[in-house]
Amino acid sequence: MSRLDSMMRRLAAQRDGLEWGHALAQDLKGDYLDMGLGNGRTYDHIREIAPNRRIWVIDRALNCHPSCVPPKEDFLEGEAEEMLKKLAANNAKIVMGHYDFGFGVKEKDVAEAARLSPMIGAVMAPGGVLVSGQPLVGFEQVRGPESVDPERYCFYRT
Repeated sequence: MSRLDSMMRRLAAQRDGLEWGHALAQDLKGDYLDMGLGNGRTYDHIREIAPNRRIWVIDRALNCHPSCVPPKEDFLEGEAEEMLKKLAANNAKIVMGHYDFGFGVKEKDVAEAARLSPMIGAVMAPGGVLVSGQPLVGFEQVRGPESVDPERYCFYRT
């Protein structure tokens, strides 16, 4: 598979996964969380499908497209561990989260996702949904949308 095809498959999996997660979280009370703002495409899609939700965003730095800048009060700039602990200390209850942190090295990305999983768990509401490009630990893995290869994206309930 070419890198272009792989990227297209990843982006389609993100979109389908986010819409699937939003459908499951619609009746739950709480906020959404985008972990890894990057260019802002995923955040932009979340705010489009969930316009009435508060969407927390975590990233090391604000480097997104100008049209995708989250409100200052919802953007947690810094290292993921610190920002997740800050959310937990403020009693955040996340009903839908998207995990997209990464270094671009698979082994390192998997290890980081495992390390951060307990901190993610601390902010998730019971019955919440996680959509993740990396395997997380300590959550109930579920089958996501049929359009997404289970090897491409991971889906969890809390």
